[in-house]
Amino acid sequence: MAGKSYYHLHLVPANPRVSILIPVYNEAEYLPALIARLLAVPLWEEVPIEIVAVDDGSTDGSAQTLDELARLHPDVIRVIRHTRNRGKGAAIRTAIEHASGEFAVIQDSDLEYNPLDLARVLAPLLEGHADAVFGSRFASSGERRVMYFWHSLANHFLTTVGNAVADLNLTDMETGYKAFRLSLVRSIPLRSNGFGFDPEITVKLAQRRVALYEVPISYRGRTYEEGKKIGAWDAVSALCVVLWYGLRRDIYRDGASTVGWRIPSAPGWARAYSRLAPVWATSRATWPCAVNSTLPAISMPSTWPGSACVSSSAPT
Repeated sequence: MAGKSYYHLHLVPANPRVSILIPVYNEAEYLPALIARLLAVPLWEEVPIEIVAVDDGSTDGSAQTLDELARLHPDVIRVIRHTRNRGKGAAIRTAIEHASGEFAVIQDSDLEYNPLDLARVLAPLLEGHADAVFGSRFASSGERRVMYFWHSLANHFLTTVGNAVADLNLTDMETGYKAFRLSLVRSIPLRSNGFGFDPEITVKLAQRRVALYEVPISYRGRTYEEGKKIGAWDAVSALCVVLWYGLRRDIYRDGASTVGWRIPSAPGWARAYSRLAPVWATSRATWPCAVNSTLPAISMPSTWPGSACVSSSAPT
């Protein structure tokens, strides 16, 4: 099935609702402050919101804290529970299933991301320019806490690999702030249960050829002593996810996935081929046919220079 292009200006409905999706696992101490900061965002004076929080089998009282917050704000907060820990990706999938807004944005529950940046993240969606928006910690125009070198290196490496596979130029694939049209993401089969959600959705959005934007955000990362959960194995897993879904065609919920080496057929490779093949053919037109016959064959229209020599040459 051919990918549908979303590159156009969208008509945004009046008063579009935004669903804030919060995956929660053992973050009881941060939840009251997070909800208070979320509700204080000035943008909500103009844009209605709902908060969909999914407790992913927490053992520290996070579920009870969420229930208390939901009782205080019954018109805004909805709480869904997993009976066991299934992973961040599974929690986000559950939140997507229960959300009711036109747009959705993922908000981590650990206060590393500032809710005041949501106005910037959501702007391209609310203005009708984007299908999805990533908040970049590395294109930051605000403050950013100086953190672990190896984490930063891993982020840059994974983003580079993801860009190469998906033909993108993102600066931060692993960012926690991802916003999107809810109807679009619901049409994409999302299968990763853990931190692989980020590379999976990135690759699949690229394969769907959506209008993807990136905006700078601030970032206050946690240390492991403060409760940071992602580790080295998650980076290895993310790399496997990028390669696995980069080589598959698994982008429609109602379509069968296919497996195969898809990278050469990606839009960027097709553009490169269309530009380089004529140059290759032209240069070969100046070479003796005996030399051309020893070089790799290339399929080209007969109107390109050198095609006659290439097609008529054969190894002896």
